[in-house]
Amino acid sequence: MLRDSYHSGVQYGRFDLNRISNTIIAIRGTRGRAPRLGFSEGGWHAAEGLVLARYFMFTQVYFHKTRVAYDVHLKGALSDILPGGKFPRPIAGELEEFLKWDDWRVLGELSAGKGGEHGKRLVDRNHFRLAYNSPEIAGTEDLAFLDLIKEKLKDLIVSVEEASKNWYKTGVTDIPIVSDLDPTLVQPLSQFSNVVRSMKSNNQVLLYVRREDSEQANRIVRQERENERTRQGTS
Repeated sequence: MLRDSYHSGVQYGRFDLNRISNTIIAIRGTRGRAPRLGFSEGGWHAAEGLVLARYFMFTQVYFHKTRVAYDVHLKGALSDILPGGKFPRPIAGELEEFLKWDDWRVLGELSAGKGGEHGKRLVDRNHFRLAYNSPEIAGTEDLAFLDLIKEKLKDLIVSVEEASKNWYKTGVTDIPIVSDLDPTLVQPLSQFSNVVRSMKSNNQVLLYVRREDSEQANRIVRQERENERTRQGTS
């Protein structure tokens, strides 16, 4: 995240790396389980900062509307360029061919006009446009309105992208914190941090259309939003 924050020119992914390094520890496994990484109690604020940094990087960088659009195009172009639509496997018999597919080769294929519609859009920087996005934490009404927009846009929609990869999960994947007074006492980070405990998974959905259809899609979305405000005003 520190690397991505630096190269994208944002501050969202910054956290206290020195404190993380000084307080991260290996926790002995129990009942035959393997050891796991956690933090000493004195470092839980640093762990909290790490979680927050990951949250902001996901919402502001990794799931940014334009970056996601180019992911769609890259996947589509590679599916058209690669033999059978897949990379060779990095195993015996295929490793040599796998290593040939570096960035330069892919860029060369794109510049040669390969990659279908997605390849052309990458070269021309003519990416799909966002027509509508649900809130980061969408409730029942938000999801119902999303379904309505999908129905109204119909065939104009060319890609539906979901923030299905949660940036942080509580439960068995919660970061373990070891008590400074009793090393046998291990508790999840969410037991220490009110912020982490109150966080919810990002279930945002992005709807994309072709650039040439974006004005029509925007008119439809604006009209439906106006209709929704009218319905709420009369209810």
